[in-house]
Amino acid sequence: QVQLVESGGGLVQAGGSLRLSCAASGRTFSSYAMGWFRQAPGKEREFVAGISWGGGSTAYADSLKGRFTITRDNAKNTVYLQMNSLKPEDTAVYYCGAKRGGGRLSWEDYDYWGQGTQVTVSS
Repeated sequence: QVQLVESGGGLVQAGGSLRLSCAASGRTFSSYAMGWFRQAPGKEREFVAGISWGGGSTAYADSLKGRFTITRDNAKNTVYLQMNSLKPEDTAVYYCGAKRGGGRLSWEDYDYWGQGTQVTVSS
């Protein structure tokens, strides 16, 4: 069992930055691939970024490449999402997920999910 807790969301002006964190419980964090997804009001949840268990492989939604960066610190059981040059359309609830199985990082077949953290970008 893995419990995930996101933090770092908030209200920011367009052009600003935020860093989201996702802290995981358990001693097997380093064996899980991690991903960030987001869901805006009235829209389906969408993939944002993912990172392999060792951090050697990352994936991003094409529209977010260059603005968002995913990293992880296995010693701290934490995955991060650095978000720069934020736009109003980035407003959403951001969720992190953990999975041990194979498959693309962008697939939603994650085993565990956090409760989400709200990011609001004002224009």
